[in-house]
Amino acid sequence: MPQELQEVISLAVAVVLGGLIGLEREINGKAAGLRTNILICLGAAGFIVIAKYLGAVDGTEDGRMAAGIVAGVGFIGAGVLIHEGSGVHGLTTAASIWLVSSIGVACGAGLYHIAGVITFMALFVLLALFPLTKKIRRHNQRSTDVPRRRATDFDRQ
Repeated sequence: MPQELQEVISLAVAVVLGGLIGLEREINGKAAGLRTNILICLGAAGFIVIAKYLGAVDGTEDGRMAAGIVAGVGFIGAGVLIHEGSGVHGLTTAASIWLVSSIGVACGAGLYHIAGVITFMALFVLLALFPLTKKIRRHNQRSTDVPRRRATDFDRQ
């Protein structure tokens, strides 16, 4: 297979697999949805494809490019975190953004089987475990709900 065709396939697979994660996020109304996840995954794959060319020219390693992607995407993920009161929202979205970059790196490196496994494992975690986490959260809320006394109850003591 010609190298150029392999690179196009790498980028196309990144779009599809990043899109699967993004679709789940979009369906659940998250800020980083379909297009965001596709662009992150495609960008990561693109950087690896480019890094292969740069490595052939000056002997740099693809790993350096991948390390830069991990740090850069971590910064993007931090931007979706919202601090509200004593809680934090957006952790799963930030994690999915970071994860999608790994799918893109795998696609860019031509490791489609690894990219596919990561994608389907992530979808399992996002979709199949959601009901369990929802149930645990409801249980935790009930166990921390302590009836509060009215001000008049304190006055009687």
